[in-house]
Amino acid sequence: MDKPFSQACENNKRPILEKIRPYVTEVASVLEIGSGTGQHAAFFARALPRLVWQCSDLAVNHAGIQMWCEDSGATNMPAPLTLDLSSTPWPVTQVPAIYTANTLHIVSEALVEAFFAGVTQHLTPGGLLMIYGPFNYHGQFTSSSNQEFDAFLRSRNPHSGIRDIEWICSLASQAKLTLQEDYAMPANNRLLIFKRQ
Repeated sequence: MDKPFSQACENNKRPILEKIRPYVTEVASVLEIGSGTGQHAAFFARALPRLVWQCSDLAVNHAGIQMWCEDSGATNMPAPLTLDLSSTPWPVTQVPAIYTANTLHIVSEALVEAFFAGVTQHLTPGGLLMIYGPFNYHGQFTSSSNQEFDAFLRSRNPHSGIRDIEWICSLASQAKLTLQEDYAMPANNRLLIFKRQ
């Protein structure tokens, strides 16, 4: 198979790394939910060699992730785990940090809730949750391009769509997470940093 490639991942990996690097300096490992192509993981693992970057995704995506891992030469990127938000339990015990990018607007609202249920169960006290992607504020799109993107997502799957930041923060609060930062990112995206109480 050909190695999967996402231009969006290529464009945003450096801005994301710049923001998350200060938060993970003392973190031993990061669990990535929905690693997709594996581009973020390969780039972050090489840039952050003292931590373990653990990918996870549906089994169908593992081969592509593995190709990015092998080509990167990173030695701190174990084989990806099979993690499906629609089934439990997650294939981990306790983790000090969780990262996910461009996932919460793809999966259904029920799976967003399942994601936070998993975070509640598996993120350690004092742990970090880092979420990258587009969000609405006060029920409004932040740009016309996000509105068009949302329409595209819903035409493909009516259960997907850009989520309201207020709902995400409510779910986070139920998981005993406090919003630390809400960074504006390129292409009308955001990076949310939460910390477990």
